[in-house]
Amino acid sequence: MMKPKKIVARFLAAFSLFCFFATAIPAAAQDKNAPLLVVISVDGLRPDYVTAADAHGAKIPHLRKFLHDGSYALGVTGVIPTVTYPSHTTLMTGVWPAKHGVLANQTFDPLQKNHEGWYWYAEDIRVPTLWDSASAAGRTTASIQWPVTVGAKITWNIPEFWRAGTSEDAKLLRVVSTPGLLAEGKAAVGEYRGGIDASPESDEVRGKYAVWILENKHPGLLTLHLIALDHIEHEAQAFSPKAMAVLERLDAVIGKVWEAAERVAPGRAFVAVVSDHGFANYGQQLNLFPAFEKAKLFSLDDKGKISEWRAMPWETGGSAAIVLKDPKNGLTVATVRTLLTKLAADPANGIDRVLEGDELHRRGGYPNASFFVGLKPGWRTGTTLTGPVLSSSTKAGGTHGELPDLPEMRASFFLVGPGVPAGKNLGLIDMRDIAPTLAKAAGLSLPTADGKSLLQ
Repeated sequence: MMKPKKIVARFLAAFSLFCFFATAIPAAAQDKNAPLLVVISVDGLRPDYVTAADAHGAKIPHLRKFLHDGSYALGVTGVIPTVTYPSHTTLMTGVWPAKHGVLANQTFDPLQKNHEGWYWYAEDIRVPTLWDSASAAGRTTASIQWPVTVGAKITWNIPEFWRAGTSEDAKLLRVVSTPGLLAEGKAAVGEYRGGIDASPESDEVRGKYAVWILENKHPGLLTLHLIALDHIEHEAQAFSPKAMAVLERLDAVIGKVWEAAERVAPGRAFVAVVSDHGFANYGQQLNLFPAFEKAKLFSLDDKGKISEWRAMPWETGGSAAIVLKDPKNGLTVATVRTLLTKLAADPANGIDRVLEGDELHRRGGYPNASFFVGLKPGWRTGTTLTGPVLSSSTKAGGTHGELPDLPEMRASFFLVGPGVPAGKNLGLIDMRDIAPTLAKAAGLSLPTADGKSLLQ
């Protein structure tokens, strides 16, 4: 009878071989002459960080090189709302949030039972993605820190995911990542830094993992999400000295990943730098929750928790969707419309405009909402259930989420690769055009996209 230690040793050896062949076989089957597509998202990157780099004194040689070597957008008109998760999903699908299913960062949770849960899970995406397209073409895929990728069918996947915001999250991330990938990466390039770690150091580690995966796994498509710029813009405003310092560090990360892509796929590498939204600085706050509570649209129990609701704001930084428990209740609709009309009529409240449900839905946002409140630059929405409706911030910061047609909310798109016109300004583009453009560049098909390719 075999001893237990030998049984365990043989099991581990067999499991190691299984893991090796599970990743090696698809890599070997991949066409070695197929294009490589690398998509790097710099969260919160306004295009004028790069197109007006001289005005800001930005030392970003690699991002500047995109302007000369490739094609770029003067600005990207994003989605409603201009926040990270719905935007990143549009970047991968070419459709608006109402169609792909990721409607905001956090799920709508009026009774606050989901513990601030986000749209982390790929099963919420209702349409094909670029990863799906690459897989259908027989190519392997990789992703690092990209939103809405927990459970995604990605060959080498390290999703953006957290729960407690403690060291325990590292265990959770190992469970939801490709089995063995983080352990292998740790041995090669060091400990991964994921979850809600938004330091420049964490992005530099993610960049190292991207280079390592490119050099050792040879995916046909790699997506990388860098988050430190967005974090510092929230704290210290866009174009602040702190923001510029972070961007310069991320430029170095981009340069290393770009060099690795060219090294592993000489003459056939496409590298794109994208972003999800722009940024607006703020100093004032409009909190809709106290106004809704005063109008008896929701009620609080003796512990200050929501007990009943008829209509609730679903706030997203510089805006809020308004969701009705019963959208067909005429009295509730009238009460909300009267309240919002009154608030918007006073310029002191900072409201840019209020969209009715029909217009909101035509623009691809919040199919479950009846109204949308977009704020002006300089304002953000409040999140507390009680307190003043209007207030000034003790510390000015930055935000996003406003309507995408505001210039401050424009996102970025830069692309280099074989056959991509050099120095071409694409003007102002629709975010839905990015996925089909990347698909065409890399020889992939994404017929479900509503956008069009920008490449001839």
